Amino acid sequence: MLALKFTWNPISGLDLGFITIHFYSLMFVVAFSLGFYLMKKMFIREGVAIEKLDSLFIYAVVSILLGARLGHVFFYQTELLWEDPLSVLLPFRFVPEFEFTGFRGLASHGAAIATIFGLYLYNKKVLHKSVLWILDRVVITCASGAVFVRIGNFLNSEMVGKITDSNLGIQFVQDEISERRAVSLTNIPNPAQAYQALTSDPQFADIISTIPFRYPGQLMEAFGYVFVFLILFILYWKTDARKKSGFLFGLFLLLLMGVRFIVENFKREQVENREDWIFNLNTGQVLSIPFIIIGLYFVITSFTKKTSYEAS
Repeated sequence: MLALKFTWNPISGLDLGFITIHFYSLMFVVAFSLGFYLMKKMFIREGVAIEKLDSLFIYAVVSILLGARLGHVFFYQTELLWEDPLSVLLPFRFVPEFEFTGFRGLASHGAAIATIFGLYLYNKKVLHKSVLWILDRVVITCASGAVFVRIGNFLNSEMVGKITDSNLGIQFVQDEISERRAVSLTNIPNPAQAYQALTSDPQFADIISTIPFRYPGQLMEAFGYVFVFLILFILYWKTDARKKSGFLFGLFLLLLMGVRFIVENFKREQVENREDWIFNLNTGQVLSIPFIIIGLYFVITSFTKKTSYEAS
């Protein structure tokens, strides 16, 4: 069997001297750029004015980022609302001390809810079509974007999996050892250099050996999302599925949240003491169930109702 086991200790981004561009942020740029490109192709194919694409991009970016952040706070870290409220919408942490954190802590379920609402507003104010028309197309870009977001999580050593002794295990150094501890252990003031020393200097081998191997939950999810994207992409471009109102939107929810539900079994709990809080399901699984049900509803009704798009 092919072994994946290795120690993961990446640099956090591109250091330009005056600023560091984090890979996680770059993955969002790639996701939004690819999404814009795909939507442009769909708009051209279906005769929609390209001028309306800029507004869609703005609505989508604001909805996704705002919804993802608020979703994380409400679903996973509600204590921020009273312990450090300014950090909810700002890329800084003020408690216990001031620190630039970037926009970390984003929840896909929150992004999904906000995106649906944002696209409803976009359709009402700009597009003036059936809201399901735009949802059936945007979900293709969302599926592709989800792949890069999860790769970004992997690069950031976030959303790691449960401990495993299988051949899929990876040691996430930066998840187990904080920047401050890395600096303290190595006496190297630069965190990046401290992390590098931990994994390259033999004198720290005993420390690294204590780090458990974990499932790469982020990569497992990204792998599943690749297939979700390919299925939606092929159905839109190669079949008449795009003409069925709500079908692609429903299938997206069904497949994407289905992947999320399954992979959650391999991921470490994101909220302490809520690993098995309802029917032995964790938070991510519980939040996925309503989306799966809604997706199934739209898939079924797309075949039963008489209306369809006059798509090209």
